[in-house]
Amino acid sequence: MTPEFPQTGNTPALDRRKILRYAALGAMAVPAGAVLLDGSGARAAATGTTDGLPDYAPIPPDALGPALNANGYYVGQIGENLFWVTDSIYQTMFLTTRKGVVLVDAPPGIGHNLMRAIEDVTRANGRPSRVTHIIYSHYHADHISAAGLFSRVERIAHAETRSLLKFANDPNRPLPTTTFEDRLVLEVGGERLELAHHGPNHSPDNIFIYAPEYRTLMVADVLFPGWTPFLNLAVAQNIPAWIHAQDVAMSYPWKTLVGGHIGRLGTREDGELQRRYIADLQASARAVLDTLDITPYYLRYGTQGNPWGMVNEYFKEAVRQTSAPVVAKYTGKLAGVDVFTESHALVLFESLRIDWGVLRPLGIHP
Repeated sequence: MTPEFPQTGNTPALDRRKILRYAALGAMAVPAGAVLLDGSGARAAATGTTDGLPDYAPIPPDALGPALNANGYYVGQIGENLFWVTDSIYQTMFLTTRKGVVLVDAPPGIGHNLMRAIEDVTRANGRPSRVTHIIYSHYHADHISAAGLFSRVERIAHAETRSLLKFANDPNRPLPTTTFEDRLVLEVGGERLELAHHGPNHSPDNIFIYAPEYRTLMVADVLFPGWTPFLNLAVAQNIPAWIHAQDVAMSYPWKTLVGGHIGRLGTREDGELQRRYIADLQASARAVLDTLDITPYYLRYGTQGNPWGMVNEYFKEAVRQTSAPVVAKYTGKLAGVDVFTESHALVLFESLRIDWGVLRPLGIHP
């Protein structure tokens, strides 16, 4: 097939239209036990699976977003001139102004549907459809690799984003033309966005984008409304700073959150729920660090001269003990809690040791 957007490498783009067509066929066209996509694009496992793939806990209904259209996207209004678009896996927002459109991020998974969504909106509200500004939330390819679809635009990002993209040398992620260090206020055609960098978190350059008139905050890969964060605490490059970024996000007076992932907008209740989940997981990891004895693992593997074997088996048990009570508490409250909590437990457990200085199970040699 022909990819719908530029790519690096030779891997074809995911044919989302084909997936939607398959999902529409329903159970008659899919063998028993297959994995389907529900109306919002979410993964749904049939009962009685025979394909060897695991079943996961049912997705709480309020974790799911609106149904996608035939092209595989949904575009909705947040405020008068502020809109959001999602493919149920990624999401972003855009402002329509008197002078053109300000787009925040350009996820490749949404790709050309970004332009379709913008045209849907501007056709109705009579504002210009041309994208004049693109804001990069951070440098990661999964959020901005469709930026190359837009020409003659001002690209705005944190200064570190420019450095990281210059090193990446990726044609799908053109270098920003305007950068800032701490804060930048963008005013275009009667609309206003406030950009701020509060230090590293998910990535060194990840910024907060606030639309004060609409009390809407966009920050990618920090809060995941209705869901546990993605694998390994959203693959955060600085775990303590990522945890702190949750608090920074909640310090803004927003009513609506655009989190960059999953198929619905966020509420303040979502943010508080995630903070409680992470706090419980961190407390559980700390308790396991205090109580899990490494001696049996040392006697089995360390005496053989295999410290990696010792640490690996110790961590496996630590992750199991850390995760079990948290998964039990949040099943039915957070979607995917049984999918990724063990990965979160592992990085939290190790972060307690190397970032927070909790030296157990080994300490300073006497």
